[in-house]
Parts: sequence; structure tokens; C-alpha cells
Amino acid sequence: MSGVALEKVVKKYGDAEVIHGVDLEIGEGEFCVFVGPSGCGKSTLLRMIAGLEETTEGKISIGSRDVTHVDAADRQVAMVFQTYALYPHMSVAENMGFGLRMTGHPKSEIHEKVNEAARILQLENLLDRKPKALSGGQRQRVAIGRAIVRGPEVFLFDEPLSNLDAELRVDMRVEIARLHKDIGATMIYVTHDQVEAMTLADKIVVLRAGHIEQIGSPMELYANPNNRFVAGFIGSPAMNFIDGHVKNGQVHAPLLGEDPIGANVDLPSEGTRVLVGVRPQHLSVSQGPSPLRLDIRERLGSVAYDYLVDGQGARIVVETQPDETIPEGTEVALHYDAEQIYLFDAETEARLR
Repeated sequence: MSGVALEKVVKKYGDAEVIHGVDLEIGEGEFCVFVGPSGCGKSTLLRMIAGLEETTEGKISIGSRDVTHVDAADRQVAMVFQTYALYPHMSVAENMGFGLRMTGHPKSEIHEKVNEAARILQLENLLDRKPKALSGGQRQRVAIGRAIVRGPEVFLFDEPLSNLDAELRVDMRVEIARLHKDIGATMIYVTHDQVEAMTLADKIVVLRAGHIEQIGSPMELYANPNNRFVAGFIGSPAMNFIDGHVKNGQVHAPLLGEDPIGANVDLPSEGTRVLVGVRPQHLSVSQGPSPLRLDIRERLGSVAYDYLVDGQGARIVVETQPDETIPEGTEVALHYDAEQIYLFDAETEARLR
């Protein structure tokens, strides 16, 4: 088990730079999640750590070893891919032990390690089955078991749950969280799903366009985002951003009423556009004359979400109760928790503090 360090890591394809001088430290035994939208560079960065992509500039270390230009097979990492990559003609046990057989390990050692991995992943009763006889979740557990059997210093997961249906995704999230708790290994996990990031990670790295936007624990990023991108990406449903401006040294946002918004931050100059960030659970609605109209109510059992629109195309989501009786199509006024307001510069998108 080892930590991972990246120092000024750059990746270029020809003249196109896609990873821009990334610095990152992942502690020994830490569960670190790379999260961001498609094309942000998270999988490229993971593949660079794995040795599957060449590092153009900078340094990658695993433990005390500089592995920047070390072959993937010699990095002591194991990778679990989005596709299961199981051999269809082999049993579960044969798939899990394949890597050790190829490196000449004794049969007794392979048998012992396969059985231990099967115990951890609750696969003992499936060792003789072929992949076609397994569910998607079981196949992914076999792929993870193959990684465990290798005994790597670092586990790498590249969107391993994206091929599973919603119920299996939840089940496998629990499986992976328990696996980390049981074996205590360093794990780096790539996903575009911020719910996976929030529920699994000790540390989240938010990426955009090959840059790190912010690093922190799930609740640090949720409660204290540095910019609009992080604030909007972490949390489900996403934070609302409501247009406002600075007038007479105060923030005014017409959709939030006529009264100025109290803000104990350094405000920009008079007339500057700002964005007022507020999460759906910190908003409420009431019937009354307003530019906003209740468009759709989405009931999800224990909670409901009201989707509000105005004539200029603004869309706002409000968390409410399923038994709320305000009819769809009604004009509604917004109310907010003044203690839960975030302010952002509309042009730079940086948080105002």
C-alpha cells in the first residue's frame, strides 16, 4: 500500500495540451475520486498514473518510487475498467487468477489468493461459473477480484459502474466502499457521477478542462466551493444560480424579491453582475404575484422538486414536500434562507468572500 504524488504533470497530444501542470498528493490508504464532466481529463490522468498514457512533462511517484517512465506492468497498480474484460471461456476462478498464472506463480498460491478475494467479494459460490452465467454486478465484482488477487499497491477504477443499471450501481457503490474499508488500500476512482464521488471519497478532485478546480473532502467541497463550477457540480439537484447586481453597496436579485440580500463579503464595484447561489433545499415558494411560474412538480416519494420558470428563460429548482398543493402553472414567489446564500462574480465565476 502506497500513496501517489503528481508533480507538475502535463499531457500533450501533439501540440494540444490536455492536462495542464497538475499537482496532487494522495495519501496512503486514501480513497480519492476524480470527478468532472466528460472531456475534463479525469480518465487521461488515471491512465497516466497507470502507465497506459505517456507523461509528457512532470513526475509521478507511487510510494517512494518515481514511476513516470516505468512500464505499466511494473508500477504495482491494478486497474478496473468500465468494461469487465473477462475471458468468456474461463471460470470466475480462472479469470481472477489469470494474471498470477501468466507471471508463473505457484498453483497453491493462486488458489489461496483467489479464495481470499472471493471471500471478500462474496463470490465463493460463483467460482466455477462462466461470465455469461453472471449478472452485471457479479461480473464487475469478478473484475475487482482479479485486481485484488494481484496484490497491487494502488487500485485504479475507471468509471466501473457506468454499465450497470440504477439499482446495481447503488449496490456496487456499497460493495466498493466496504472493500476499501476491509483492505485499506489506496484507491483512485474516476467518475462523472457526483453522487458516487460524494458517497465513496475521502478526497475529491474536481477537474475541468485538464485543470484541478478544487480538492477537498466531500463535505468541504459541498459547503465551501471556490467557484461556480464546483458549487454547481457538487450536490444533487445542482445549486441554483440567480442573476443579481451590486447597487448602493448591496446585492439585488429581482427573482428573490425587492429587498437587498445581506452578504458579509467583499462586493465588487457598483453595477457589477453577480450570481446568487442557493441550493434547492434552502428555497421555498408561496403563491403570489411573481415573474416566476411553477412549471412542473416532480414527486419522488419522501421529497418533491418544483421546477420554476420565468419569461426570460430562468429555471430554478426548489425542494418541497410531496403533499404541496400549489397547482402547476401558478405564479409563485421565492423565499430563501439568508444563512445559506453563496455569491459569485458573474464574469470570473469566482466565489465572493
